[in-house]
Amino acid sequence: MNRITKAVFPVAGMGTRFLPATKASPKEMMPIVDKPLIQYAVEEAMAAGMMEMIFVTGRGKRAIEDHFDKAFELETELESRGQKQLLKVVQGILPRRVSCTYVRQPQALGLGHAILCTRPVVGDAPFAVVLADDLIDVNPPVLKQMCAVFARRGRSVIAVHNVERHETRRYGIVKLEPRSRSPHRISAIVEKPEPAAAPSTLGVVGRYILTPRVFHHLQRVRPGAGGEIQLTDAIAGLLQEEDVFAHEFKGTRYDCGSKLGYLQANLQYALRHPEVGSEFRRYLRGLGCRLPK
Repeated sequence: MNRITKAVFPVAGMGTRFLPATKASPKEMMPIVDKPLIQYAVEEAMAAGMMEMIFVTGRGKRAIEDHFDKAFELETELESRGQKQLLKVVQGILPRRVSCTYVRQPQALGLGHAILCTRPVVGDAPFAVVLADDLIDVNPPVLKQMCAVFARRGRSVIAVHNVERHETRRYGIVKLEPRSRSPHRISAIVEKPEPAAAPSTLGVVGRYILTPRVFHHLQRVRPGAGGEIQLTDAIAGLLQEEDVFAHEFKGTRYDCGSKLGYLQANLQYALRHPEVGSEFRRYLRGLGCRLPK
């Protein structure tokens, strides 16, 4: 079956780069204007046709469960006040046909370990992995583009984009077959290489479609620094058995795991927000900012 119905969201990280804001609130609940990052991620999965959302949570992540749960008191209050538009917004966060499952990651042992924790829920089906930190602004959404590639190829697909050569040490970097076109067949993947040793400048970003065979390799990966199990190492093992493709997408990616990327995303999304966009644009121009029309 080449249709993806399950999406995994690893959300157990502590978000230390945003302390003290994330001391008591998950980083995935930080808003871009008025919508939390995790909701953007779930909406992208739904737009790609996925109806089963699997969250890998940890201590202090209850706010994510509450966000996607029904809020009877809030809905009753909004209804009694006649605030129909806000009521519609709250009720529309998660359509009834979409299900949520929460899996606990007992220790923060890396992205690979987080995904391995979902094996009993995912089973033997292909699935998507979405990192909410990576907010990607493009239409159609990247995950929908990747599903189309998977439907044709029937093999794992990884989202990649060009990074500056000096930034390769921050990414998993793929090596491709010579003169290939997207989707590229990957010949190797290296975790955070030094710029001089990087096989390309195509860095992996937070969107994956994986075949269930990846679980076999996650179980075999030897833990690295800090005892972490790296997804990159499991993908390298998967490459020895079956093709893995790199989807080079067009669009704007905001690294919302960094303060600068988070601020950039808020600025750009605020400029086109239907409620505040026009006024915000006037405000920035009043400060002397040059903005695109």
